[in-house]
Amino acid sequence: MSSDVLSAMDKAIEDGVNVLSFSLGLGTLEYDQDAVAIGALAAVKKGIFVSASAGNDGLSESTLMNVAPWITTIGAGTVDRDFPAIAILGNGKAFGGVSTLFKSSFDNFTEKIVLIDMGSGTDEFKTPTNRPLGIIYANTAPNGRELVAPHKLIPSLTVGKISGDEIRDYILKDAKPTAMIKFKGTVLHVKPAPVVAGFSSRGPNSVTPEILKPDLIAPGVNILAAWTRATGLHQSDPDLKQVVDFSIQSGTSMSCPHLSGIAALLKAAAIRSALMTTANRNGNDGKPILDSTDHTPSTPFLHGAGHVSPISALNPGLIYDLTAEDYLDFLCASNYTSSQIRTVARRDFTCDPKKRYRIADFNYPSFAVIIDHSRGEGGAYKYTRVVTSVGGGGTYRVKVVSETRVVNISVEPAVIEFKEVNQRKSYTH
Repeated sequence: MSSDVLSAMDKAIEDGVNVLSFSLGLGTLEYDQDAVAIGALAAVKKGIFVSASAGNDGLSESTLMNVAPWITTIGAGTVDRDFPAIAILGNGKAFGGVSTLFKSSFDNFTEKIVLIDMGSGTDEFKTPTNRPLGIIYANTAPNGRELVAPHKLIPSLTVGKISGDEIRDYILKDAKPTAMIKFKGTVLHVKPAPVVAGFSSRGPNSVTPEILKPDLIAPGVNILAAWTRATGLHQSDPDLKQVVDFSIQSGTSMSCPHLSGIAALLKAAAIRSALMTTANRNGNDGKPILDSTDHTPSTPFLHGAGHVSPISALNPGLIYDLTAEDYLDFLCASNYTSSQIRTVARRDFTCDPKKRYRIADFNYPSFAVIIDHSRGEGGAYKYTRVVTSVGGGGTYRVKVVSETRVVNISVEPAVIEFKEVNQRKSYTH
């Protein structure tokens, strides 16, 4: 598969594309072993923007894929649209959930209903006789409160773990448990949004921890997506081969093309920098973006720079520019050998023994510092960045607030003044 992926990327570069969008991953590998990383660097050399999915292995640290610094790594968040449904038990208790069935399809539902743990693999019913007429999917501990709508053609909804536990307790204790499912259609302007998806893979970056990943999050939960007519929604069920043109899907494979589309509209220099420096870290309720698993504030290891803001990205003011040579210097700073660099860059390149290579000086539009207190590490760390004005003259003031008393952050200079477009200034913190 790796050779096929690399061949496809080379063909796209040959065709002269502006953007490469990768809703796939080959695992977390060193850059010289990662076909996507190798092909992406060749694309970047040609001025092609490359974005890729962060992966759907969230809830654990360092589960990211596609972490090369020349790839823009995209996590998933929710949108302000919901598909609510309610499960009402025979004891009168009601539990909110989500479903892709429309209100006009089923006003309510009271036939044979089963409760299934999300991700248990027990929802493939091989024959009509053992297939239920309705399903309640209950999140397990890893999914927590996250609600991803099931794309089923039979009445079904997903509820959170706490709700699922209460429904299960009712089933076990009541001699004749009953339930009703009500479908509410589509609701817009839901708050808070975005919320980081629980399935969205998380940092730190396991290959180069000094490079903060993911870079951004974009819409990736309950997305209306095109669907091939060559197959039905449920290939495992011969009686449910309904052909559709669209389906509700979730995953970083959905968020990546959102970002790629925005990049195609921008087609500007330093696209990733513009997207990252203008991203939103607050939701539509004005509060910090939340983690859907426990509804606590998200962190940069989940949302990266924040949720992409396409309109703001049109006018970033300043950008952090990087060239193809900068990426080769990055590999030198990562202690790659000439042979490894040749594999990644597909040309000969030798690190200058007289040059001091530091990842800390790699002009990435974010920062990550490794401090291992168990080894007594501490002291001062110095990072330098160069910003280029793309918005003309102006004065920019830098203010950084540390969320922990253990770390103090200072910036020099704290005020940077630009007089013209393309003027470059540096700062250190």
